[in-house]
Amino acid sequence: MPEPAARALAPLIDRRAAREPLQHLTGLAPFRSMELAVGPGVFVPRPETEMVAQLAIDALRSAASEAPIAVDLGTGSGAIALAMATEVPHSRVFAAENSVDAFVWTKQNVARLRAENVTLAFVDLADAFPELDGTVSVVASNPPYVPDDAIPRDPEVRLYDPPAALYGGPDGLDAVRHLSRVGLRLGHSGATLVIEHGEWQGAAIRDILTADGWRSAATHPDLTSRDRATTATRP
Repeated sequence: MPEPAARALAPLIDRRAAREPLQHLTGLAPFRSMELAVGPGVFVPRPETEMVAQLAIDALRSAASEAPIAVDLGTGSGAIALAMATEVPHSRVFAAENSVDAFVWTKQNVARLRAENVTLAFVDLADAFPELDGTVSVVASNPPYVPDDAIPRDPEVRLYDPPAALYGGPDGLDAVRHLSRVGLRLGHSGATLVIEHGEWQGAAIRDILTADGWRSAATHPDLTSRDRATTATRP
């Protein structure tokens, strides 16, 4: 290796050995067919979320509309929103984020991918897009779902992912309860709700959604056979 390259690589090796995420060192995270810009202040998208995006994409493709509308609540880096927008190009995708740091990364990724069918808003998910009430075909989210006292073991998560993107209250489901109500407000009859969650939370989330009036709540495994996402249909 040329000496200048070795000098540049050495501090990166030290940072990775200290468990700083590789994506922070490269500034990029692969997600489906995209490379997303990431760094401090934004949740690094994981491979398991690609399957969650697939559920949303499938529902969006099957929507009976020439220009179906999708909403990604708590979009973070924009991973799910941009996957829907790029893979269902005739759709209109609205993405909400209320973290200043994450919002900067989302804006950068929307610009990088030239996703002209994405509308980005700096807003809390509970208040997002009232102008779309009753018109949305797919509401998707990877919300914070780690219980407050379940501190992640991996330093890459514990030390570098934003706490607001991880912790979801005593049982981890505070954001899910908001998502259920917001999804009912935004979605039209027959709309699909897609929520990512931890592998032990499927039954509790199905109960929340069913109690709120959603139909056909079902939990789906990821490629490692761990329950990863729950979907439901708006009546």
